[in-house]
Amino acid sequence: MRFMVITKATANSEAGVQPATEEFETVGKFIEEMVDAGVLLAAEGITPSSQGVRIYFDGEKKTVVDGPFTETKELIAGFFLVEVKSLEECVEWFKRFPQMDKGEPTNIEIRRVYGAEDFGDNMTAEQREAVVERDAKGIW
Repeated sequence: MRFMVITKATANSEAGVQPATEEFETVGKFIEEMVDAGVLLAAEGITPSSQGVRIYFDGEKKTVVDGPFTETKELIAGFFLVEVKSLEECVEWFKRFPQMDKGEPTNIEIRRVYGAEDFGDNMTAEQREAVVERDAKGIW
């Protein structure tokens, strides 16, 4: 099973404050453990919402709004994509995740990534095959 682990933004991450060297090293060791165990597929941090945009859809109308997104309570600071046997295994891995910004409470969110098998009869055999081909290339 694949899971996306979403790291939430803090006031510091939204302000563009970079983690200290020691924090990079600690998280780097955690990432190396996941790589060595063969569970890590991807891991990235993202820039503050002030450097992003949102596109709102309302029928045919599309509105682009520049960040920052101050009306949002929980913004994303980064993500991990992992492949493990169960949600419980994923939880066990990320209970060990070193908190980057020790001065601020935060949380991470874990969500299972859909696979072609989750769509049942709503997906044709051809569509399933296309998903399997994209998945083999690391695209989905």
